[in-house]
Amino acid sequence: MASAEEHKEKLVNINNVFKLIKDKEIKMIDFRFTDMVGGWQHFSVPTHRLTEESFYEGFGFDGSSIRGWKQINESDMLCIPDPTTANVDPFIKVPTLSMICDIFDPISKQYYDMDPRYVVKKALEYLKSTGIADTVYFGPEAEFFILDHVAYNVNEYSSWYKIDSVEGFWNTGTEHEANLGHKIRIKEGYFPVPPADSTNDLRNEMVVNLMAAGIDVETQHHEVATAGQAEIDFKYCPMLKCADDLQMFKYVVKNTAKAAGKTATFMPKPIFGDNGSGMHTHISLWKDGKPLFAGDKYAGLSETALHFIGGLLKHAPALLAITNPTTNSYKRLVPGYEAPVNLVYSMRNRSAAIRIPMYSDNPKAKRVEFRCPDGSANPYLAFSALLLAGIDGILNKIDPGQPMDKDVYHLDAVEAAKINHAPDSLRNALHNLAKDHEFLKAGNVFTEDLISTWIEYKMNKEVKEVQLRPHPYEFHLYYEV
Repeated sequence: MASAEEHKEKLVNINNVFKLIKDKEIKMIDFRFTDMVGGWQHFSVPTHRLTEESFYEGFGFDGSSIRGWKQINESDMLCIPDPTTANVDPFIKVPTLSMICDIFDPISKQYYDMDPRYVVKKALEYLKSTGIADTVYFGPEAEFFILDHVAYNVNEYSSWYKIDSVEGFWNTGTEHEANLGHKIRIKEGYFPVPPADSTNDLRNEMVVNLMAAGIDVETQHHEVATAGQAEIDFKYCPMLKCADDLQMFKYVVKNTAKAAGKTATFMPKPIFGDNGSGMHTHISLWKDGKPLFAGDKYAGLSETALHFIGGLLKHAPALLAITNPTTNSYKRLVPGYEAPVNLVYSMRNRSAAIRIPMYSDNPKAKRVEFRCPDGSANPYLAFSALLLAGIDGILNKIDPGQPMDKDVYHLDAVEAAKINHAPDSLRNALHNLAKDHEFLKAGNVFTEDLISTWIEYKMNKEVKEVQLRPHPYEFHLYYEV
């Protein structure tokens, strides 16, 4: 039940929406929500359909067609917009205002447990109930590729894909055609200037569009891989806003690329032999306006932060089923490509799964960076799972063990054998999640139904479907047997 103060604040936000509609001469209202897998869904209504009551009564839609949601015999659902998320869409031709929505059951009028955004809200309530902290900040670094061409097809008798980029190391043409050079070689894409960095102007356009959408951008640059790999970082923010912003971030990046005649993908590993795209995720806990991760322990951390790390490391094999939820994710998580496959922690060492950034001594800057996730994750579920693993570490005082400040890739056999590793496939990660998920059910944040539906969907719709199909490389290996 909302308090009088919360109700008053909501009315102010609702009035701001109607003022924005008037000022920008908005014609359509676009409602957006996230399905279980992490895709943004939407539908639109004419502006006159939006009233003050809409922010309490919502709009009905068919939930049976949404991945992982209702059955056909109980399909009706309600979509209630959050007025604080209102944004003028820069890509839709007719003046359109978008709002992110929460999903409700029309019979019980309660939040729908399978709505990923509700999972974040429950996670935050659980955090407060523990007394550990009242705020958690997230800062994801979602890397992506900007490509000039992508084509792919799978059927009963063929399977192929082809991508291209004007700056790709392979795109040098022949002596008989014009080609202007300046190609980025494998693993040499970090910080080159134009003309080698051919996507700088486009990334700047993305930054402008992101800031117009209310996202506080900190920096943009080319990433390590060839073929237009990019990173645009936005400032850390409270957990729910960060998950909302990440969905908007991906929307803006993809649509800005498309408007420029290019295509952007957050697929973790689209190019063989080069670095994949990750989503290093920075986390910090605060209480009463004070940071809780700063202290006098290793790397300037507090005991609370070390226990938080302990929880992340203990549950990492299960967490990755949510933070790295595609079969393609595990083509990135292999040694030799700056991939965090080793479940250890370290300051500065980027070969560790958990890094403690050392850029500043300011206690407010002290945070934990979990480097395993990638941009295929559903941010609401991924952030919630990471928080719950950390809380479990704090409540149970889980020791993270000794830090690893050596280059993990060059340890001797004895030392290397002592290190736990990330799962090598989505199948193995899902098996780990099936065995280790009680920590996710704390505070009823993740329900058993959501966890079992996630495992079943990922196993049947993705793992087994990929396993059933011959791989093109298998023809190279086995056709002559």
